[in-house]
Amino acid sequence: MSTEPTAEEQAGRGGLSRRTFIAASGATTAGAVAVSAGVSVAAGPAAADGPSSTVTLRVNGRRHVVDVDNRTSLLDLLREHLDLPGSKKGCDAGACGACTVLVGGRRVNACLTLAVRMDGAEVTTIEGLADGDELHPLQQAFIDNDALQCGFCTPGQIMSGVGCIREGHTGSENEIREWMSGNICRCGCYVKIVDAVQQAAAKGA
Repeated sequence: MSTEPTAEEQAGRGGLSRRTFIAASGATTAGAVAVSAGVSVAAGPAAADGPSSTVTLRVNGRRHVVDVDNRTSLLDLLREHLDLPGSKKGCDAGACGACTVLVGGRRVNACLTLAVRMDGAEVTTIEGLADGDELHPLQQAFIDNDALQCGFCTPGQIMSGVGCIREGHTGSENEIREWMSGNICRCGCYVKIVDAVQQAAAKGA
């Protein structure tokens, strides 16, 4: 006959049951993994204990002054602090391009860019492309050419396409494909995306 106390007896003695211990250990491990992966953990007080900086930047023409943890990415700054969720968090490793924004007119992966490096920067996101109710020519071209399916990658595709056009890399379909190769479309709309970029480039976008 086993002499090991039951979980109820352990709880009654003020100890931890195996079930409680395992649950607590799992939560602690998950929190450690989240921090090591660069994920913001809003509920944990330790997430706010790291060094922070004040960053002043302009986003879509509007000036912002924000205090951020030095580990915060530009993507998380935009989505979590400035309420601009258009830039998507896909791979969070710079491989899919869903988070593409323009910084000083140049394309960057916001997930790989530290917010503290953006002090004084001019950032443009998908929310800043349209002029009031008038869509940017590339936004309209995506609609005209049905260059999207699920739409998750579309903001990054459009921002990358705008950068591609401004950089002058639209001389041919192959050139567009090469300079847009950092943006993945899991739905496979590449042909129509290239058509949309060509259409917008022809209109001088």
